[in-house]
Amino acid sequence: MQGIQRITTRLLQPVDWQTHARCAEVEPEIFFPERGGSSKAARAVCSKCQVRAECLEYALNNKEQFGIWGGTSERERRGLRRDRLRRLRSAS
Repeated sequence: MQGIQRITTRLLQPVDWQTHARCAEVEPEIFFPERGGSSKAARAVCSKCQVRAECLEYALNNKEQFGIWGGTSERERRGLRRDRLRRLRSAS
């Protein structure tokens, strides 16, 4: 199962994109700022990352609750998930 990460008992998702992520080059703590702390450094790394879209998609699909993923905070990802859900409901 190389290149696959177990997320839940039902979901397997490839994580090959992570080998190309810029976040692997910096301290992981910057992606998990303290409450009220700045996420500016993490967002700067994300802004220059070639797999930012894949990272964000991963976070949205797996409901990541903590940290900066794809240049977004959990609050921003909640909004994106809500928007997607509204679009899906209106399309049906």
